[in-house]
Amino acid sequence: MNCIEIKNLTKKYKDVKAVDNLSFEVKEGEILGLLGPNGSGKSTTINCILSLLNYEKGEIKIFNTLMSPTAYEVKKQIGVVFQDVAVFDNLTVYENIDYFCGLYINSKEKRKEYIKDALDLVELNEFTNYYPKQLSGGLLRRLNIACGIAHKPKLIFLDEPTVAVDPQSRNSILEGIKKLRDLGSTIVYTTHYMEEVEILCDRIIILDNGKILATGDKDELKKLAKIEEKVTIEIMDLKKSHIKEIEHFPNVENISYENNTLQIVYKKGKNNVVELLEYLNQNKIKYNKIFSERPSLNDVFLYLTGKELRD
Repeated sequence: MNCIEIKNLTKKYKDVKAVDNLSFEVKEGEILGLLGPNGSGKSTTINCILSLLNYEKGEIKIFNTLMSPTAYEVKKQIGVVFQDVAVFDNLTVYENIDYFCGLYINSKEKRKEYIKDALDLVELNEFTNYYPKQLSGGLLRRLNIACGIAHKPKLIFLDEPTVAVDPQSRNSILEGIKKLRDLGSTIVYTTHYMEEVEILCDRIIILDNGKILATGDKDELKKLAKIEEKVTIEIMDLKKSHIKEIEHFPNVENISYENNTLQIVYKKGKNNVVELLEYLNQNKIKYNKIFSERPSLNDVFLYLTGKELRD
């Protein structure tokens, strides 16, 4: 079953198409990673899905219902956690969650139960009487998530939920997101941390210039990029002439040399390290650590878009 269906969505800002005839669906119960460099159309797409923006063309259905600004029954089943923290400074942790949950749940007893579940999920039980200004950045992010999901929505949008948080809070947030999926929620997830995508997402859509460049799970995307191996080697003072020669080796897709580290991405993965070491030894180039690995999603992203995710 599809939780979201988008057909031919187009959104313009004057003469610029922020979203260009976009079509895709989100399956019930999956975590979909919506990725793209800054300006790719991610935020515009999400705001159109939520009916926060008007658009020129297209159709958006959520739970098989046409989405509109007045589709209140559908909106009750949606939770949104934006990148900017949105809580009330004059309310405690508990009071904040109670307020946002109360927008959807009238019953005090049911709300009490839901708030407890939200506190358990984000591990904030020890901080219920704290005010937001007393929380660390990571705890504040967890509160932001709790406020967005306390009413137990079927569909959740998470926009950069782990920005600028400590590793402990990040792990807690990621575990909480997995639990939400396991409890039956469908999640649309945006992030600039590709390792999170590898850990969390069942399927990934890569956007650029308002269009889909690629879609699939992480293994499918790696195959699509046609890159098989990444070799990293520590070399002191490698000459530009040597870099140019290595660049023309068979199978080399791209090469970089920064901070005494040579990194080579290969299109095919046979005997690449042997060939590289033979060249270095023949030219009496000293090297230290060397290791080979499968390309990461960040390598795939760079291959497909030509730019880093953090650009």
